[in-house]
Amino acid sequence: MPEKLRKRLETSWAGVYYREFFSRLSEAPFGVLYADCPSRPNVPVNVLVGLEYLKAGHGWTDEEMYDAFCYDVQVRYALGYRQLGEGDFDLRTLYYFRERLSRHMQETGSNLLDQAFEQVTDAQIAAFRLKTGKQRMDSTQVASNIRRMGRVQLLVEVLQLVQRMLSEADQGRYAEAFAPYLKGHAGQYVYRMKGEETGAHLQRIGEFMQHLLVELKPAYAAEPVYQVLERVFGEHFQVEQAAVVTKPNEALSAASLQSPDDLEATYREKRSQGYRGYVVNVSETCDPENPLQLITKVQTASNNIDDSQLLAEALPNLRERTELETIYTDGGHGGPAADTVLQEQQAQVEHIQTAIRGRSPNPDKLHLADFTIKLNQDGKPVKVTCPPGQTVAVQTGNQQKAFVSHFEAEVCQTCPLLEQCPARPGKRDPRHHLRFTQAEALAAERRRRSHEQQQEGRNLRAAVEATVRSLKHPFPAGKLPVRGKFRVACLLIGSAAVANIRRIERYLEGTTKAEKRQHTAPGQGENAPEQPGGSILASAKTALAALLGWLQPQKLSLSW
Repeated sequence: MPEKLRKRLETSWAGVYYREFFSRLSEAPFGVLYADCPSRPNVPVNVLVGLEYLKAGHGWTDEEMYDAFCYDVQVRYALGYRQLGEGDFDLRTLYYFRERLSRHMQETGSNLLDQAFEQVTDAQIAAFRLKTGKQRMDSTQVASNIRRMGRVQLLVEVLQLVQRMLSEADQGRYAEAFAPYLKGHAGQYVYRMKGEETGAHLQRIGEFMQHLLVELKPAYAAEPVYQVLERVFGEHFQVEQAAVVTKPNEALSAASLQSPDDLEATYREKRSQGYRGYVVNVSETCDPENPLQLITKVQTASNNIDDSQLLAEALPNLRERTELETIYTDGGHGGPAADTVLQEQQAQVEHIQTAIRGRSPNPDKLHLADFTIKLNQDGKPVKVTCPPGQTVAVQTGNQQKAFVSHFEAEVCQTCPLLEQCPARPGKRDPRHHLRFTQAEALAAERRRRSHEQQQEGRNLRAAVEATVRSLKHPFPAGKLPVRGKFRVACLLIGSAAVANIRRIERYLEGTTKAEKRQHTAPGQGENAPEQPGGSILASAKTALAALLGWLQPQKLSLSW
């Protein structure tokens, strides 16, 4: 290429991707996917992983990704190719690679693409000397490539799958029973139901499903479709006194099957809106002294998982990889699951929330969060200090499930906050007693830290919402073109990797522009370098100033 175009290519996103991702990726962990015996050379793993991440970050289809690899010079440069004739491979090679990744995940529970993302991100953090003590976290809903179905449509879809599973002989045997459910797709069956009660249809389907479960079990019990049939019947029906009874809609679990094409997608209502699919939880650095912030972890789970559980699962990994000290989240990430991990001796992290779950305390009364509770290394309260300053020890209650602190009555009687205080005198013991549980103490500490953060006027968590949007941006309406938790997780991890590269590219571009401005700025002072034509320009300015100075007192007018 011409020198000018080549330099532009090197400084574009392609050059950044090659240097900051492709060249940092270790192929060694992927060795478990291949045989040790001599065989035909495979396409380099870093090329396959790089393509997977680029596909996710740009929202490409497989065909668009393959065309970009074949004909887009920037994509080829980002993947280490410098000649157009290099690196040809068939698209099915990538399909086989995904199959190996999925099989390894099923067998070991380890996602190699996730490991690659964390390994590269850790190297980027070290290279740019980013501080990781402060990080923020947020979650969002994502949907897999499934249709929204009502109960009847879902059940008919499962029956059609069961019919296709049967052998030719069994299909003939059950032809008449399946006939009403095979006239077109499941949506057409529902369309023909217009004006009819769904209850009767559900009852007939439930009885037919129970009949199939009994008769098909000896021959098909090991088949995945039979297991789906068994699961769906248990979720929508129950047997009472040998009769099939349809469960009411409100009795259906959020973890019930949403589509036979995606067995791991779940249902969740959030802010009066229903979601079918998954939740992604994102962590990133947020230290104000960092020149840029990078995403450090991406978690994908069924969307009925509580945010506090996602925080609890992420903390050990973040503590091991980074120097995490403070994590900033919204109110949804607080809870007993996270408190347990936060209080472990080897994972002591300060958790600051921008909001707290539950009802806000009465502003006219003192709350447990207004008391300062000192915890020991095991997370147990040992001392309590009230707002006016009286400090007392914490004792275990009589039932061994709660704690109690005894405040001296003489001091409390003179306290101006006596009427607002939750500590009340006992019937026999005149001291004022403050009772609370372990969970209440931890929740009060979260509320106190949140209030202190609000008083400071700095919200380090807010910007993570833009990060979440950037991950979902390649996928319209937050709906991914794949199904299953593993494939959804792989796309979101790839999108996060490309988002980090874009941030690095913007940072490097800004740094380069600042250096150019500093280098080309006109000098000042005696040691400033002389610019070309500088002396002539200075003489002209001096002469013009003298002429204007002479004209001003003479009040002469010039006609041009």
